[in-house]
Amino acid sequence: MKRLFLDDERVPIDCATYMYTRGVDCRIYHEEWIAVKNYKQFVAWITENGLPDVISFDHDLADVRYNPATAQTIVVHHEKTGMDCAKWLVDYCLDNKLELPNFMVHSANPAGTDNINGLLKNFKEKGSYTSTYWSEEPNEDY
Repeated sequence: MKRLFLDDERVPIDCATYMYTRGVDCRIYHEEWIAVKNYKQFVAWITENGLPDVISFDHDLADVRYNPATAQTIVVHHEKTGMDCAKWLVDYCLDNKLELPNFMVHSANPAGTDNINGLLKNFKEKGSYTSTYWSEEPNEDY
């Protein structure tokens, strides 16, 4: 079974201590995972290897780092998020007529977790982008 873990800081076993609160059997995080740290690695891995059986998403990827030695927060660079990876995944599945793999979101960012879950659950149920989380149509109210 191929498992893909998207996170710039954590390793899968780190999630075993809290994902049970989200209804996940945490034993899965004790299994073998392929780890990718950013959007570029995520896209490259799936493009080269095909869809994994399961993906675990983080939302916030490499935007900000806290340096405990200096007690400073440093903006490293703007990085695409786990949500960008989820959007790419939906496009990939649509373009290749593939079913979305199983997924979970282990992010500590509650809004990011909700957004990724919303997009992917909606796509899994409806097979389209029809969602409050993703739209190509401009919003004329703004």
